[in-house]
Amino acid sequence: LTSRPAESATQPIDAATPTVLALDLGSTMGWAIRMSGQVMSGTEPFKLGRFEGGGMRYLRFVRWLDDLWRFTGPLEAVYFEEVRRHRGVDAAHAYGGFLAQLTAWCERHAVPYQGVPVGTIKKFATGKGNANKDQMISAARLRGHAPADDNEADAIALLHWAVETQEV
Repeated sequence: LTSRPAESATQPIDAATPTVLALDLGSTMGWAIRMSGQVMSGTEPFKLGRFEGGGMRYLRFVRWLDDLWRFTGPLEAVYFEEVRRHRGVDAAHAYGGFLAQLTAWCERHAVPYQGVPVGTIKKFATGKGNANKDQMISAARLRGHAPADDNEADAIALLHWAVETQEV
């Protein structure tokens, strides 16, 4: 499921809870999943290779989702970080492509999905809606995780937000 071992692989929650996926969409995608009462997290690279066409990252992303589905079984819900402003055009285009693929995949598999504003996730994790990357990483560590970067930390925070505030 990931190109590197998930160091923050298991954090017990409640074994009776359904499988939930949280994603920080981007070229380095942060992910966190609650499955069988455990939380697993990591990052997955979807940067374009030197000789790849522009759509290949999205095909790899959909394949990754399919592999995840085969590994976990049905998902109760998917949550993703809803970004309204990007620093550059390329980042905005990449995010839009990932979002389109994710929502189409969820529709195809009848999985409910919800975008959550960045400020909501940051405020939940740190108490500040404008928390920086280091603060998000620290917040994930306080919950017992060892995120490799801010993308993984964001996904972890989003997963905990979903578990603690939504009916999943």
